Amino acid sequence: MDNFLVRECGLEDVEKLKYVGEKTFYETFSNENTKEDMDNYLKDNFSYEQIESELKNSGSKFYIVESNENVAAYMKVNFDKAQTEPGHENTLEVQRIYVLQDYKGKQVGKSLILKAIELGKNTNLDYIWLGVWEHNINAIKFYEKLGFEKFDTHIFKLGDDEQTDNLMKLVL
Repeated sequence: MDNFLVRECGLEDVEKLKYVGEKTFYETFSNENTKEDMDNYLKDNFSYEQIESELKNSGSKFYIVESNENVAAYMKVNFDKAQTEPGHENTLEVQRIYVLQDYKGKQVGKSLILKAIELGKNTNLDYIWLGVWEHNINAIKFYEKLGFEKFDTHIFKLGDDEQTDNLMKLVL
């Protein structure tokens, strides 16, 4: 990963997180969803207020990847009660890994997962888990290559559309 820096985010990074979140979510999922559902999801989940609120949550951490001061990607992880669903005590949830299209295939996503593994090991957690859309085959293969295994599914709602996410974990 030449000239890439992974660092923890603060409130000064809201604009960068908003940009990467909106752009990557749209690029990845707009072809499979209605414009209305996409617009509503982006408005609700990537507003300045929402991102600031998530950054202020002590159970969550954000990490950003930059290359020559250009943002390439970010990751959001959740501990304890900040996790998106109960039942995963002593674990770390990787809620989001968003890599801009220009940086895919350059080990950026891998560097973020390695950061999550480091966090999990340094805090003696049992495993890392995440949800990935069942039709996002490239992401599923990426996680499997890093040792993640499917252990369950859950429903992710985008508008009125119920979509199935594979839940995957990596035992530490």
